[in-house]
Order: sequence, then C-alpha cells, then structure tokens
Amino acid sequence: MPAVQRSEFLLALNQVANERGVDVEIVLETVKNAILAAYKKDHPDIELEEYSTTLDKNTGEARISHKNKDVTPPGFGRIAAQTARQVILQKIREKEKEAIIADYKLRIGTIVNGMILRFAGPNIIVDVGKTEAMMPIPEQIPNEKYHLNQRLTVYILEIRNGIKGEEIVVSRSNNGLLEGLFKREVPEVSKGSVVIKDIAREAGARSKVAVYSNQQGIDPVGSCVGQRGVRVQAIIAEFGGLEKIDIIQWHENPKDYIAQALSPAKNVRVEIDKPSFASTSAKATADKKATEGQGEKIAHAYVPTEELSLAIGREGQNVRLASKLTGYRIEIEEEAKITEAAEKSTETKKTELSVSDKLSDSAIAKKKVKAEGKKAEPKQKKEKSQIQNSKSETNSNDQNLK
Repeated sequence: MPAVQRSEFLLALNQVANERGVDVEIVLETVKNAILAAYKKDHPDIELEEYSTTLDKNTGEARISHKNKDVTPPGFGRIAAQTARQVILQKIREKEKEAIIADYKLRIGTIVNGMILRFAGPNIIVDVGKTEAMMPIPEQIPNEKYHLNQRLTVYILEIRNGIKGEEIVVSRSNNGLLEGLFKREVPEVSKGSVVIKDIAREAGARSKVAVYSNQQGIDPVGSCVGQRGVRVQAIIAEFGGLEKIDIIQWHENPKDYIAQALSPAKNVRVEIDKPSFASTSAKATADKKATEGQGEKIAHAYVPTEELSLAIGREGQNVRLASKLTGYRIEIEEEAKITEAAEKSTETKKTELSVSDKLSDSAIAKKKVKAEGKKAEPKQKKEKSQIQNSKSETNSNDQNLK
C-alpha cells in the first residue's frame, strides 16, 4: 500500500478510535470483513468461510489467505485501501448518527429551534442542528403555512424506527411545545416557582393554561402574562398570532377551578354532581367506593345571561377546552332560566299549600258541624221525651178529674 494511502488509513483509523470512541480492534475487524467481501466480488465461486485476511494496523497492508496460503492478487493493495477507507468513513457516519440519536433521546420532551429543509410528501423535514428530524401531518398545526428555510420552534416528541433506521420525530401541535415556550419566556416557570398544572389545546386556534404558584407573593397569572402582556405575546407570535392563549389560576376546589376555566365568562356558579347510592347495604357502598372516580365527572355551570355566549364560545370551543382542562363534563345553564324555574316552583308550592290550607279548613268546618250535630241529637231526644212525659201526665190528670 503506498505511503500516502497508509497515512490516510492511519489517520482515518485514529479518527475513529480516538475522536469517536470506537475500539480499534472492532474497526479493524470490520475492515477485514469488507476486504474479504471485495475479494469475493472478483471471485464469486469461492467459499468465503475458507478464506481469511490479515490487516496490519500500523501500515494498513492487507493480505488474503486460503488454508494458510497467501492468495493476495496483484494490485489488491489499492482495492483494499479503498475498501478500508469506505468502511472507516461509513463507521464514522454510523457512530456519529448513534451519538446524535443518543443525545436527542435525552432531549425528548424539550423544545429546539429548527429550519425547514424540504418536504417529503406530506411530511416536513426539519434541520434541528446536528441532524434532521421529521414532522408528520398529525404533529403539524392544521391552519399553519410552511415554506422552505422557515425558522420555527419544535417539540422533540420521540425517537422511532423508520425506513432508514432510527429517526427523530418533532411536533408543533403537541401540548409540550406550549409548555416549553412558557419555560423559555417566563423565568418563574423555568425556575419552578410558577407551575403549569394543566393545558388544554386546540392547536392553531385556542389554548387554556392553568397555573399556580408554590411561592408566596408571586402572582402566577401575572407572571405568565408579563408586563403589558409582553411574555404571552411572544408565545402567541411563535404561532403567527393564530392561536389565542387563556391563562387561568388553578384551584384545588373543582367548583372554583371550573368557574375559572370558563373565563372570560364571569360570575359563574358551579355545582358538582354527587354520586348516588342505589342501595344502602355495606356491600353496595363498598363496590361503589371501589369504582368511584372511574365514571364521568359532571358539573353544572350556571351563567348570567349576558355571559352565556362567552362561556360557551364560538362553536362550543370555550366550554370544550374548559372540560378538557378540568376533566369534567360541563353543562352550561342560563342562571335566569334556573331562577325563573325556581320561582315558578316556589309559586306552585305556595298555591298548593294555599289550596291545601283551604281544603283543611273546609274539612275542619265539616267535622265541627258534624260534631255539633251529634251533640244536639241527644238534647233533642231528651226534650222530646220530656214533652211526651208532660203530655202523659196531663192526660192522667184529666182522667182523674173526670
């Protein structure tokens, strides 16, 4: 092998061994296998298992042997050198890719700046620095326009096996992108003094973010909004101004949380459906408690008439996001109608009570008359008896006079 080629071989070998952390013996074994494969191309009828190769790691010289006999063809040194160079370069690329993939595996769940390189059918190939990543259709924002060389922020979603091996998948529609942007723009969130509790998102349209502070004296909503809205506006700008973001205060009490989630609607009164037990037996109660929390949670939100459209939102978007955020199925009801129904119910009850009172008075009066009638009857009988006795005495006296 010429000296120049040998120098190139040693340089490449050292590059793999030292810079990429590849064991020299592994590289040499790979090169030897590649040299044998190159020899077989010129001798397709041989049994490769019967042949071996030796490779001097100092000089790069390769020799082919068959049953301990040197069968190296003339000029094979040049072929061996080219093969060795290709194998080493391929090994370098493989190790580089492995190192990059390993690095990005540690970065899953974070955001990174990227640039659109090309379109692969419906998928978008994004340059994320050291390598390329793919953004499939489900991870794209539906109404967002993309073009070549466009710079954008993406969320590293996962590493998955593709046609060409492992590939990085990034997203623009995942909730993690929104959370990552808040961490980037709001120091209180990145430091942990303000915590993002829940996110409900319809990418490219509207999002709701529930936050709370675990440090006294910090306003979580104000921290995320920023002075004159500068922080939240920076996040909205990342989506081209297409996506509105509602930041609300998280509450442990579900009634307060749901009322906040329905903002911008105000003066919302919330009632939570309580589970009812069909049987009072100990077994039924135990079974109910065992399955409690597995069913659908329902809340009734009573909203003033003037706030009704805000609570529901366009095409039900506001209440839909509030349901996603809180985990409750929220049923919106107009407060005025509920009040009116309650008043009618009260009036009906009053009327029923009034009629009932009148009927009661009438029944009492009848009972009184009947009772008085019963008292009068013996008296009349007594008077009648006295009259009859008086008449009898009168007749007797008249007979005596005669």
